Amino acid sequence: MEHPYMFFVKLFELVGLDHFAHSYPHVIYSWIAMIILIGFGFLAGKAVSLVPSKTQNLFELIVSGIEEFMVGVTGEEGRWLFPLAATVFLYILTCNLLGLIPGFFPPTASLNTTLSCALVVVIFTHVIGVMYHGAGYIKHFLGPVWWMIPIIFPIEVIGHLARILSLSFRLFGNMMGHELVLGILFALAGAFFAPLPIMALGIFVALVQAFVFFLLSVMYFTGALEHAH
Repeated sequence: MEHPYMFFVKLFELVGLDHFAHSYPHVIYSWIAMIILIGFGFLAGKAVSLVPSKTQNLFELIVSGIEEFMVGVTGEEGRWLFPLAATVFLYILTCNLLGLIPGFFPPTASLNTTLSCALVVVIFTHVIGVMYHGAGYIKHFLGPVWWMIPIIFPIEVIGHLARILSLSFRLFGNMMGHELVLGILFALAGAFFAPLPIMALGIFVALVQAFVFFLLSVMYFTGALEHAH
């Protein structure tokens, strides 16, 4: 189902990039999400002072809340992973919320976006494992006893590959489903503001889906940090 109207796609059409705009709207709105995050980051950095302003207090509350939650899961050893995990959470949340703005499209409603985020998380999980355990990281895939290796190893490999599918399809399915519901309601009863309750629920869905992706990412990082048993 095609989105009824996308503002930035129309802008790209005006400059002769209509084929790119219609083929890759998720890329365009990913750029918008990045610009928004960079803008907020600039405001947060500009507002830093010994006497915090309301803006600084807000950003510190958000950042410290995410950091404390993550450290509570991973322990102090995983604090250095906070920039990546927080970036994933804020990026996905911003992408999700874009879909609530008329004329905007949530990049996370495209499998390309969710798959790219999932690949970053899963690949970096194994990078962490190799960094902390070296060649011994292979023990995470071998099981507790040597004679179970032929059974455990394929299961572990499949399980790690399934993480990519789980992360990407869960987020994509929920956001695309929300877009479809909104599109149908706008088409049937847009003049009567029937989609408004769904849009309000969409804020909750956007937050929950970003948090679930963030939480699973942190759990995967934590598993890579731990020693194999």
